[in-house]
Amino acid sequence: MEVLRPLLVAEAAAEAHGSGCDPADLEQGVWLRLLERPSVGDLPARPAGCWAGWVRAAVRAEAKDARRRVRREVPYDAVEGGGPAHPAALGTERMTLAADEVRRVRAAVRRLPGRCPSVLSAMMSPQDPTYREIAGELGISQGSLGPVRSRCLGCLRRMLTAEVAALEPWGMER
Repeated sequence: MEVLRPLLVAEAAAEAHGSGCDPADLEQGVWLRLLERPSVGDLPARPAGCWAGWVRAAVRAEAKDARRRVRREVPYDAVEGGGPAHPAALGTERMTLAADEVRRVRAAVRRLPGRCPSVLSAMMSPQDPTYREIAGELGISQGSLGPVRSRCLGCLRRMLTAEVAALEPWGMER
């Protein structure tokens, strides 16, 4: 089983970055899947390359299951009919928590791969620049800004689904 460890670590780290899951959780789930297989006993006889496709598929399946669990979790306030209030109507504590959420979103934007941090930071600018201004600032064409923004938001959404949405309902972390 030591033969699979480097491959599993690499695959879990790669998938975790894009999906917002913890790499250790993905690894643990894949090890469980592997132990549930009836053919684990012949693992040493097989080269690591024979298992590469299975490991890759298992890591992706674990990440997909984790994202599905996060989407199905419902905050207690939503069940009771509570919704987000206007920031001016919130108390000091809630305003502080809202500001903390904004900081976490901005921190997640900075962790995105490629040019996504610069694109989304420009979009979130308090000056509210136009697409033309953003494209000029970043040195890309205005026509490609929309698709790039869409891909970056998708990546951010996957990351925040696990980080922000999953942690608050249960109050385990802040």
